[in-house]
Amino acid sequence: QAGIDASSDGDTVSVAVGTYYENINYNGKNIAVIGEDRETTIIDGEQNGSVVTFESGEDSTAVLDAFTVLNGNNIYGGGIFCNSASPIIKNLFIRNNFSVGGGGGGMFCNNASPIIKNLDIYNNNSDDVGGGMYLKGNSDPICSSIAIYENSGGGAGGGIFIRDESEPYFDHATIIFNETNTWGGGIAGKY
Repeated sequence: QAGIDASSDGDTVSVAVGTYYENINYNGKNIAVIGEDRETTIIDGEQNGSVVTFESGEDSTAVLDAFTVLNGNNIYGGGIFCNSASPIIKNLFIRNNFSVGGGGGGMFCNNASPIIKNLDIYNNNSDDVGGGMYLKGNSDPICSSIAIYENSGGGAGGGIFIRDESEPYFDHATIIFNETNTWGGGIAGKY
């Protein structure tokens, strides 16, 4: 977070291999935060809110690249919370995150249209909807080379829950082995 706070639009924050125990917020900055390798550059949210937050109008020049995002816990978007923003999110493992009382254990988008590339979203849980991903409002993410697996939800959409005017696009997507206590183990849609 200190690197983000010190940066300006257009900057790149390069992150060395290691485990970083924190929660980061782009705070409206259109910057690139790039890890060294998604298997060994880890952001651990320590069950203290969303691990990564985009909520201040960030656009496609805001980039999150090459991390493992884990151990987040929030009402919406334990791993990644994306509200009214459209960053590029790529080359990530999003795992072992939780949402309690809302939805989107791995990722939550509300009125957000990020570009998502080469993501593995797995082993996330919501006690409500969208164990892996929850798309709400008018969220139109463009997703390519994405795998959503082994997520679970207490409500609809073990893998993905899509509602309202949201229209995601998936290209080369694998959605398998997700579970729910209600309906839509892989994908559930409403409205």
